[in-house]
Amino acid sequence: MRKNAGKGMKSDKTSKEKALNFDPVAFSKNYLEVLEQGMPLLQNAWTKTLNDFVTLNSADPFKFNEALSEFWLNLFNDPERFAKAQIDYLDRMNNIWQKNYQIFLGNETATEEKETRSKDKRFKDPSWQENIAFNIIKQTYLVSCDWIMDLVEKTKGLTAEEKRRLEFAARQYTDALSPSNYFMTNPEILNATLETNGQNLIDGLKNLINDLGNEGENFRISKTDYSAFKVGENLATTPGKVVYQNRMMQLIQYSPSTKQSFETPLLFVPPWINKYYILDMKPENSLIKWAVDQGHTVFIISWVNPDKSYAGTDFEDYMKDGVLEACKQIRTQTDTKQVNAVGYCIGGTLLATTLSYLAAKGEESFIKSATFFTTLIDFENAGDLSLFLNEGQLKILENKIDDMGYLDSASLQNTFNILRSGDLIWSFIVNNYMLGKDPFPFDLLYWNDDSTNMPAAMHKFYLRNMYRDNLLCKKNALEIGDENIDLSKIKTPCYFLSCKDDHIAPWASTYNGQKCLENADIKFTLSASGHVAGVINPPLKNKYGFWHGETLGELTAEEWLNKADYQNGSWWSDWQEWLSPYTGKKVSARNPEDGSLKIIEPAPGSYVQNRQAKKNKVKTAE
Repeated sequence: MRKNAGKGMKSDKTSKEKALNFDPVAFSKNYLEVLEQGMPLLQNAWTKTLNDFVTLNSADPFKFNEALSEFWLNLFNDPERFAKAQIDYLDRMNNIWQKNYQIFLGNETATEEKETRSKDKRFKDPSWQENIAFNIIKQTYLVSCDWIMDLVEKTKGLTAEEKRRLEFAARQYTDALSPSNYFMTNPEILNATLETNGQNLIDGLKNLINDLGNEGENFRISKTDYSAFKVGENLATTPGKVVYQNRMMQLIQYSPSTKQSFETPLLFVPPWINKYYILDMKPENSLIKWAVDQGHTVFIISWVNPDKSYAGTDFEDYMKDGVLEACKQIRTQTDTKQVNAVGYCIGGTLLATTLSYLAAKGEESFIKSATFFTTLIDFENAGDLSLFLNEGQLKILENKIDDMGYLDSASLQNTFNILRSGDLIWSFIVNNYMLGKDPFPFDLLYWNDDSTNMPAAMHKFYLRNMYRDNLLCKKNALEIGDENIDLSKIKTPCYFLSCKDDHIAPWASTYNGQKCLENADIKFTLSASGHVAGVINPPLKNKYGFWHGETLGELTAEEWLNKADYQNGSWWSDWQEWLSPYTGKKVSARNPEDGSLKIIEPAPGSYVQNRQAKKNKVKTAE
């Protein structure tokens, strides 16, 4: 028995050798020096964080305490279920110890769990499986997470909203408690400390101090090497010209790459939460370049990054001075009467509103076809973002943006980070501050952090009328530009693209939204992956497939998916096939210089370069 003890565990000889070479005196000296330099910033950051926490906690704007109280009350009122839950947890823990005891005795080998989370990126280091102690820590954590989420899911007596808040809070709690987040319970950090003589922790503290910024007031976790990218040089490089601008946007027309182009121009309406160049990153994954190469005359709106002077700018301004003005200028530039329009995320919400507005005026034919990428129209089940929008939280948010005149980009970015805290917060805390590594240069994360401010009036309108009250999908409940919005009056052919793993615009909600356009000819397509990766899926990479099928109003989202056909490859080609009847005849390719509008500057333009709106003046069209 003794001869077999420990069989199946990896030898720790290398780690012992590294421990003998570790110089605690040199490490302590270096670490104390960095602490002395960084302590003032750390103290200021901690004070600010604590004050913010006390302010929010006293109001409990998310109503987590209320949901938690209801949870425990219901659980204690059902003693039989409570006892079964405890027995179930003890049984799961006993299985972990029994299995690992057999591994220690040499009767079994440590293998990756088949049932859950075997591909969890937090536990990819081999030590999590090969070292019996860390294997027990990992398995205990994963079993505890599953037990907690299962307990919440099966809790009776909670409203749907209370259960969603509780599930969200439970995910945040379990993500924060992952053993991978802490020095003493993460073997990768411990090994790195031995290998580098503690230099990883010193480098990590330096990274933390750099991220704390000025006096600890502007803390932002670095997620990529920001110096590796520059818009206009290695991002947003598709050739084109800015042919029009006003206080709301610049209109970019891209140079043709074919001798002939389709008669009907194509307009992209991106979200104004982030910069437009998610649609034009690198040439190999640029939807803009791909569309140009198909023969489209492509235009895109580049929204302004607003400052305090835009405090009164409303949703209607984005429609009139954005979409409608862009359509007007495109018709002038190309001498055409119609455009095909594409709206992405909130840009799609704006496009749907615009279509209804035009229909009410009898001018719907200006837009020949409409495409919606991951667009919420029905906000009844709008995902975890709606958890931040109860009345208490709305009042706190509105008081803040009324004082500033806008919602600053950092606040909005923090909200999106919290929705995926495991990927966008904790993984970088471990990588940057504990392993002491510099973040990997990743263009998508560079764009993700290049967010924009939201004008106060627009943001309040959007959150209250759409996220909270869900007025857009109700007939004549919303008024824009003196017109009642009724989506059922839209008859424009529409293509809806949703993404199965979308955490910002849940695909079932976007599916329900297209039903509001009950008189339009609609094709609904569901891409694999998430809010961005599912959209930016070039055919050459052949990375994600998609589902498509007949769109019937009586089908639920799940019923549609069960009937839909799955197809390998990018949905881009499918969309181009759908769009072809609305593109018109072939004409000579249109260069921006040949149109009626005056060239202002080369693409990508100056508006997209504006990362600090309050420090720059915005030029307007003459």
